[in-house]
Amino acid sequence: MPQPASVFPRSPGAVAIVGAGIVGMSAAHFLSRAGWQVTVYDSGVLASGATGSADGAVSVASKKPGPLMTLAVAAVKFYEHLTETGILLDEYLPRSTFVVASDSEELAVLERHAAELEAAGVPIRLLKGAALAQTIGAAAPSAIAAVEVQGEGHAVGYRVVERLRQLGGFVIRRNCPISGLHMANGRVTGVITAHGTEPVDAVLLAAGLGSTHFLAGADLIRPRKGQLIVTDRAGSDAPHFPGPLMSCRYLVSKGSQPADATPEARSLGLVIDPLRTGQFLIGGSREDRDDRDTADAAIVASLLRDAVALAPSLAQLRVIRVFAGLRAATSDGMPIVGRVHGADNVWIATGFEGDGICLGPMMGRLCQQMICGQSPEQDIAPLDAARFGLTLAEAA
Repeated sequence: MPQPASVFPRSPGAVAIVGAGIVGMSAAHFLSRAGWQVTVYDSGVLASGATGSADGAVSVASKKPGPLMTLAVAAVKFYEHLTETGILLDEYLPRSTFVVASDSEELAVLERHAAELEAAGVPIRLLKGAALAQTIGAAAPSAIAAVEVQGEGHAVGYRVVERLRQLGGFVIRRNCPISGLHMANGRVTGVITAHGTEPVDAVLLAAGLGSTHFLAGADLIRPRKGQLIVTDRAGSDAPHFPGPLMSCRYLVSKGSQPADATPEARSLGLVIDPLRTGQFLIGGSREDRDDRDTADAAIVASLLRDAVALAPSLAQLRVIRVFAGLRAATSDGMPIVGRVHGADNVWIATGFEGDGICLGPMMGRLCQQMICGQSPEQDIAPLDAARFGLTLAEAA
């Protein structure tokens, strides 16, 4: 059931959105079209956080069963809607994802996850024997089975943000950090910048890790580093990849499927993603640390070994770039979306970790509905900030 609105419908006013990533910019788009005077503030530039360091997967294949998987199914359909209506025309590429098992242990994970995807209404196709060989055999000859997760897609985060910027209807304040919130009578009445206090009627915190600056008890949100690899363009003689290949170990590293051992502070999965450019994106790591400016040679080497073991044709390519980014992760692996206790006109959308590109546009729409006092059209009650007891930090 959709989450009921906690307030009466609001008349449009001035709203400050903190964070110019995919969630914040999507919320700005929908709020401006609902009649609000929208200003997006970012301490850097557009998509300079996790949105600009993401792999672009609009995918249900790796989602944890339960609310996240259900929301991801709706989010993929929302991308399709935005494409059909022209908002994201040419920015969303439909495709399948292939989850691959290379040994008996991975096969058990694959079969369990396939059953959970089917239960969520996700169209899949189990590939073994001749069907496996015909579909991905040349790309992944060591695979013993795979599940094709159909009806998914790909969108480059910073390109989505740029498209929303081009559509306009709101103000963007780059390199303009908000140092605090001004409170009066249980409401935030202004945001404090280097230029003074600017009056607002509502605030949305959508700055990823930067959102914690405004919260008390924000230690429940932590940085989780990820490293990605980009190859040069494959030649015409390279085997065809019908879509991204995802090792079952990726499901375990992300927490989508249980592991036999205690989770580590650093884990590696494997996704090999054929890009529109003819290059491949290889990832990735999940590391509980915050040094986004450094790449780890040992992790990169391990990812490359695993990638070549699954898809030997990659050995003929060169690595041209390695980069890292920081995700905002929560202690229970679920995003935080909803109103923040401590003020009746402040909302938050953060903690998406690796799911921000997939969920981002739909979450922006749901935030617009909440801020307008409407019932969100998706059930986001499991994401509510109240589960952590998060409250607004003492404001100015």
